[in-house]
Amino acid sequence: MRTSLTLCYVTPSFPLTLQTLEPTCPTVVAAINFDPDKDAARIETAIKTKGVDEQTIIDVLTKRTYSQRRDVAFAYERRAKKDMISALKGALSGSLETVILGLMKSTSQYDASEIKGSIKGLGTDEETLIEILCSRSNSELVEIKSVYKEMFKKDLEKDVAGDTSGDFAKLLLALVQTKRAEPSSVVDYEKIDEDARALYDAGVKRKGTDVKTWISVMSERSVPHLQKVFDRYKSYSPYDMQESIRKEVKGDLEKSFLTLVQCFENKQLYFANRLSDAMKGKGAKEKVLTRIMVSRCEVDLLKIRSEFKSVHGQSLYKTIAEHTKGDYQKVLLGLCAGDD
Repeated sequence: MRTSLTLCYVTPSFPLTLQTLEPTCPTVVAAINFDPDKDAARIETAIKTKGVDEQTIIDVLTKRTYSQRRDVAFAYERRAKKDMISALKGALSGSLETVILGLMKSTSQYDASEIKGSIKGLGTDEETLIEILCSRSNSELVEIKSVYKEMFKKDLEKDVAGDTSGDFAKLLLALVQTKRAEPSSVVDYEKIDEDARALYDAGVKRKGTDVKTWISVMSERSVPHLQKVFDRYKSYSPYDMQESIRKEVKGDLEKSFLTLVQCFENKQLYFANRLSDAMKGKGAKEKVLTRIMVSRCEVDLLKIRSEFKSVHGQSLYKTIAEHTKGDYQKVLLGLCAGDD
């Protein structure tokens, strides 16, 4: 019997607070004996090859972290006297190009670009907006806001407000305002009870829903606190928090609250289920698949892989292999980095 061992690292970010000590379980880790000049030469040759040698590009870029890829890009520019990203754009196409260009951004730049893409032009891609804003931690959102401003010269808050409406907009804005409390070493049982009661009184107990209360509790309390609140909630309500959400609200607001609660309870399971849904039936929902694989490969994809296997009975690697093909399949399997 093979047991899967998931190695996670605690990476502190500064200033050091409890909130920022989130264990990372990446599948893409720094290459040992890394030589950016050698990598740059391999990529230059791969791009110049008649018909393009995609496999080499995939091998190099999926086995390097973002900061290493950036070093390769600098080395490439010194070597070839041109920009590596532009060269890759010219050499690649389709789904492979989308993944590779995604890998040339940092995780927060990638998230910021995906948000921007979801609110640009006519109509909003609510699904992307919900997935990113409702699943990222407070510290990740702080970083996304600053990168968004840097990249697009606009405030994320203003862009979200201008593109959504009603309670859905209020919830997303509350999250973007990053007012979530830091986890505390002291467990406040009185506050847990008070919040559980407030969620019940604002929803299941009354006719209609006091959404404002739900938004403030779910956007301002720390994650460990909320986990205890949802547990306590069951002693007041005949339904658990997720069932209550399904009964009380509909549409994008329902999806947002559900995403939040699922991520508070087990974020990696949420992503594993999203990946599974993206690969139901024939083919795959490439947009979702690409976004999760690219945005989580340096964060927690190893843990997502183990949740995927334990819940869906088949490894993420095998599932991707069955639902994708060609270079797109190869690049995703490169990021998946192993079968379970």
